[in-house]
Amino acid sequence: MEFNRDFRYDLKVGQMAESWLADLFQNRTIEIKRDFKASRTGRVFVEFFSRGKPSGISVTEADFWAFIIDNETVILLPRERLKAMVETAKHEGKVWEGGDCNTSRGVLIELERLVS
Repeated sequence: MEFNRDFRYDLKVGQMAESWLADLFQNRTIEIKRDFKASRTGRVFVEFFSRGKPSGISVTEADFWAFIIDNETVILLPRERLKAMVETAKHEGKVWEGGDCNTSRGVLIELERLVS
Protein backbone atom coordinates (compact mmCIF):
# COMPACT_ATOMS: atom_id res chain seq x y z
CA MET A 1 0.00 0.00 0.00
CA GLU A 2 1.28 3.43 -0.87
CA PHE A 3 1.63 6.25 1.63
CA ASN A 4 -1.16 8.80 1.29
CA ARG A 5 -1.82 12.01 3.26
CA ASP A 6 -5.49 12.21 2.28
CA PHE A 7 -7.79 11.58 5.29
CA ARG A 8 -10.65 10.45 3.04
CA TYR A 9 -8.41 7.81 1.50
CA ASP A 10 -7.23 6.64 4.93
CA LEU A 11 -10.83 6.54 6.15
CA LYS A 12 -11.86 4.39 3.19
CA VAL A 13 -8.97 1.97 3.82
CA GLY A 14 -9.93 1.78 7.49
CA GLN A 15 -13.58 1.15 6.68
CA MET A 16 -12.61 -1.64 4.29
CA ALA A 17 -10.64 -3.30 7.11
CA GLU A 18 -13.59 -2.92 9.49
CA SER A 19 -15.88 -4.53 6.93
CA TRP A 20 -13.42 -7.38 6.37
CA LEU A 21 -13.24 -8.08 10.12
CA ALA A 22 -17.03 -7.99 10.51
CA ASP A 23 -17.42 -10.41 7.59
CA LEU A 24 -14.77 -12.70 9.07
CA PHE A 25 -16.89 -13.30 12.17
CA GLN A 26 -20.25 -13.54 10.44
CA ASN A 27 -21.83 -16.86 11.50
CA ARG A 28 -18.56 -18.05 13.09
CA THR A 29 -17.77 -19.21 16.59
CA ILE A 30 -14.84 -18.24 18.80
CA GLU A 31 -13.49 -20.10 21.81
CA ILE A 32 -11.87 -17.65 24.22
CA LYS A 33 -9.04 -18.61 26.55
CA ARG A 34 -7.47 -16.44 29.20
CA ASP A 35 -3.91 -17.28 30.11
CA PHE A 36 -2.81 -15.49 33.26
CA LYS A 37 0.83 -16.60 33.04
CA ALA A 38 1.49 -15.95 29.36
CA SER A 39 2.76 -12.40 29.82
CA ARG A 40 5.42 -13.70 32.24
CA THR A 41 6.29 -16.96 30.47
CA GLY A 42 5.91 -15.89 26.85
CA ARG A 43 3.87 -19.05 26.17
CA VAL A 44 0.26 -20.22 26.24
CA PHE A 45 -1.00 -23.61 27.38
CA VAL A 46 -3.27 -25.34 24.85
CA GLU A 47 -5.11 -28.30 26.34
CA PHE A 48 -5.80 -31.38 24.24
CA PHE A 49 -6.54 -34.11 26.82
CA SER A 50 -8.16 -34.05 30.28
CA ARG A 51 -9.42 -36.56 32.81
CA GLY A 52 -8.92 -39.53 30.52
CA LYS A 53 -10.42 -38.17 27.32
CA PRO A 54 -9.75 -35.76 24.45
CA SER A 55 -10.59 -32.16 25.30
CA GLY A 56 -9.79 -28.58 24.40
CA ILE A 57 -8.38 -28.13 20.92
CA SER A 58 -8.94 -31.84 20.16
CA VAL A 59 -12.71 -31.57 20.42
CA THR A 60 -13.55 -27.91 19.87
CA GLU A 61 -16.06 -27.00 17.20
CA ALA A 62 -15.18 -23.31 17.31
CA ASP A 63 -13.96 -21.74 14.08
CA PHE A 64 -11.43 -19.53 15.88
CA TRP A 65 -9.54 -19.50 19.18
CA ALA A 66 -8.74 -16.23 20.92
CA PHE A 67 -6.16 -15.94 23.68
CA ILE A 68 -6.59 -12.97 26.01
CA ILE A 69 -3.31 -11.94 27.59
CA ASP A 70 -3.40 -9.50 30.54
CA ASN A 71 -6.81 -8.09 29.56
CA GLU A 72 -5.22 -5.97 26.85
CA THR A 73 -3.84 -8.24 24.16
CA VAL A 74 -5.89 -10.61 22.02
CA ILE A 75 -4.35 -13.20 19.73
CA LEU A 76 -6.85 -14.72 17.31
CA LEU A 77 -6.21 -17.85 15.24
CA PRO A 78 -8.24 -20.11 13.00
CA ARG A 79 -8.84 -23.46 14.73
CA GLU A 80 -7.05 -25.50 12.08
CA ARG A 81 -3.92 -23.35 12.28
CA LEU A 82 -3.81 -23.76 16.05
CA LYS A 83 -4.39 -27.53 15.75
CA ALA A 84 -1.40 -27.76 13.41
CA MET A 85 0.74 -25.83 15.91
CA VAL A 86 -0.34 -28.19 18.68
CA GLU A 87 0.64 -31.24 16.62
CA THR A 88 4.04 -29.70 15.89
CA ALA A 89 4.56 -28.89 19.57
CA LYS A 90 3.64 -32.49 20.50
CA HIS A 91 6.30 -33.81 18.12
CA GLU A 92 8.79 -31.35 19.62
CA GLY A 93 8.11 -32.79 23.09
CA LYS A 94 6.47 -29.68 24.50
CA VAL A 95 3.70 -31.64 26.25
CA TRP A 96 2.98 -30.69 29.85
CA GLU A 97 0.48 -31.41 32.57
CA GLY A 98 -1.57 -28.43 33.65
CA GLY A 99 -5.01 -27.05 34.25
CA ASP A 100 -6.97 -27.63 37.41
CA CYS A 101 -4.97 -29.94 39.71
CA ASN A 102 -2.76 -30.92 36.75
CA THR A 103 -5.50 -33.18 35.36
CA SER A 104 -5.00 -31.94 31.80
CA ARG A 105 -2.35 -32.41 29.16
CA GLY A 106 -1.44 -29.74 26.72
CA VAL A 107 1.36 -28.07 24.87
CA LEU A 108 3.18 -24.82 25.46
CA ILE A 109 3.31 -22.57 22.42
CA GLU A 110 5.37 -19.41 22.31
CA LEU A 111 3.46 -16.17 21.83
CA GLU A 112 5.83 -15.19 19.02
CA ARG A 113 4.92 -18.39 17.20
CA LEU A 114 1.21 -17.64 17.51
CA VAL A 115 1.55 -14.26 15.84
CA SER A 116 4.09 -15.15 13.17
